[in-house]
Amino acid sequence: MRFNLSEINELIRERRTIYPEQFSTRKVHREQVEVILNNAQWAPTHGNTQPWRFKVFMTENSRQELSQFLGKTYLELIPEEQQNNMKLAKLMRRPTISSVVIAVCMSRQPDEKILEIEEVEAVACAIQNIHLTCTAYGLGGFWSTPKLIYMQEMNAYLGLGIKDKCLGLFYIGYPDIEWPKAHRKPIEYTTEWKE
Repeated sequence: MRFNLSEINELIRERRTIYPEQFSTRKVHREQVEVILNNAQWAPTHGNTQPWRFKVFMTENSRQELSQFLGKTYLELIPEEQQNNMKLAKLMRRPTISSVVIAVCMSRQPDEKILEIEEVEAVACAIQNIHLTCTAYGLGGFWSTPKLIYMQEMNAYLGLGIKDKCLGLFYIGYPDIEWPKAHRKPIEYTTEWKE
C-alpha cells in the first residue's frame, strides 16, 4: 500500500463544516493558504482544463470590502419583500470574523469543448481538496453559496468573464469549538450492487 489508508480514512471522515461564527481570532498563515490552494489544483479535471480560479481575501481591508460588497449587492438584487435582516447581517459579518475567505470560481474555456457541468464538477473537487487540507491543518472550513454569488454583479466584482462562475465563498479559520462529530448512513442505504 502506497499510503496509510487508516489516516486517509480518518481525514476524510473527520472533515466537517465549521461556520465562521465558530472561529477564534487566531490568524491563518499565508503559507498554509498556499498549501491549501496547491492541493486544490490537484483535483481531477477533464481535458486538463484546470478551470478553478481563486480570489483570496486575507487582509482585514479586503475582507471588510467583501463584506460591504455582499451587503450592498444583497440590498440591490434581492426584492425588498424577500430580504431578511438576519441573513443580511450574517452575510456581512462572516467575512469580517474569518481569517481567510476564498472566492472559488470556474473559468469557462473559450472554445467550450468541455461541458460546463464537467468544469463545475472539477471545481467542486478542488473545493473538497481545500476542505480536506483545512481538516489536516485543524482549520475550520465552510463552503457558502448565497444566491447572489451566481449573479453578474459578483462576476464583475471578482473580475470574472461573463461565462465564468463564482461557485462559492470558502471561509477558513481556527475553530473555537470542540471538533464536531457526525455520522453517515451505511452504504447499504445508498448503494446498489449490479450483478
